[in-house]
Amino acid sequence: MPIAAILGVVQLLDEAWGLWWRPAGLLGISYAVQWVGHLIEGNDMGEVVLIKKWLGRPYVAIAPRYNKTESASAERS
Repeated sequence: MPIAAILGVVQLLDEAWGLWWRPAGLLGISYAVQWVGHLIEGNDMGEVVLIKKWLGRPYVAIAPRYNKTESASAERS
């Protein structure tokens, strides 16, 4: 996101109003890549975790394969 913000500021300073789609597209693409990465890992994104916490819904903050407390309790059983 910082790159999209920097690009947006530079374009506004250069008065390149017709190129608004570049920072918007960069922001959208980077968010999509983040979503795919979290989907592959098996955990929820930070924004989704926050919203699920507020709503009282279950969420996955740490991917199951990296959660040491869950794997330790499974080994003891």
